[in-house]
Amino acid sequence: MAGSEDLKLMVLDADDLAIVSAHLQDAVAKVGDMAYLPAEKRFAMLLNRFDWTTAGKPEPVRKRSGIHFERVLAAKMKGIDLSKRDAVLNLLAVEFEEQEAPSGAVTLHFSGDGAIRLEVECLEAALSDLGPQWPAQKCPCHNDE
Repeated sequence: MAGSEDLKLMVLDADDLAIVSAHLQDAVAKVGDMAYLPAEKRFAMLLNRFDWTTAGKPEPVRKRSGIHFERVLAAKMKGIDLSKRDAVLNLLAVEFEEQEAPSGAVTLHFSGDGAIRLEVECLEAALSDLGPQWPAQKCPCHNDE
């Protein structure tokens, strides 16, 4: 099974985050695979991302990936039950709303109206593929309805 090159992306501004958001569209993660570490000012999450560069190919793939945000001052959840550690979340988009430059809020939007909002001193994050990849069961599709 041939996939694409592994990603290693840094996020230092809203344009970088938009690129990462596009790569993470339709990634899935378990609630138990995310953590906010206040003492380290870090939020980290493991995901199984759909590799959009393989969409439309005979063997589209998913890859195990990790993302972490640095300089996180607070994390708030909406519509996510932290006690259901095996619950699967479908990531739709990641956005940044600047407040007093360079600080702002990063919001991870999930299907079912779930969200994680991270208050950050500034945008500093990294996305990395961690190696394992496997055939995707199907290519995600989005209806315009």
